[in-house]
Amino acid sequence: MTRRASLPGADELFRNNAPALSAVREAAVEPAPTQSSAPVISSSPQSKKGVRSIPRRRVTQMDKSPSGRERHDEKITVYLSPDELFDLDQARLMLRGDLGLAVDRGRIVRESIAVIIADLESKGEQSILARRLRGL
Repeated sequence: MTRRASLPGADELFRNNAPALSAVREAAVEPAPTQSSAPVISSSPQSKKGVRSIPRRRVTQMDKSPSGRERHDEKITVYLSPDELFDLDQARLMLRGDLGLAVDRGRIVRESIAVIIADLESKGEQSILARRLRGL
């Protein structure tokens, strides 16, 4: 009898346990009425890479509030300068100290995104986001 432990291989350790997006999409999509004016989306292998294959989700008034304190499955990486990170932390500390709101940096970022997107949708070209990005 050997004293060596039997370990699983790398393919077992790093296999994908999440269901494929196509399986989730097919299970979640209900049949649409036949007289729909929505474009038919083809999943042919000839479609160009980088082209949206799912219709853009339109945000309704009910969806506009940020997600808040819940588990988030999607993630992006944003690189900040030291000054931007300092400002974000100062805002967090100000919210906590002056206003009594104990929130984390992620919550501040999600709330800020919700405010900016709502401003962009309501004002369009005159939104603060469009004006600031045009000034760059």
